[in-house]
Amino acid sequence: MKMNRIKEALQEKGLTQVWLAGELDKSFKMVNAYACNRKQPSLETLFRIAELLNVDVRKLIVSNKEK
Repeated sequence: MKMNRIKEALQEKGLTQVWLAGELDKSFKMVNAYACNRKQPSLETLFRIAELLNVDVRKLIVSNKEK
């Protein structure tokens, strides 16, 4: 189930998962799991990602309501 848009947000900003892993001080494997929706980051980590990407945290979350 897709719950986050981290991968898309990185692509939109022209940034890589390797860069994000370095900024978060996490392994590439963990960041890749976030980006591929195999694992979900904590709220604290999600807010940190939003800060690093300079986006509203809500842009990183997939809505549970269909439009």
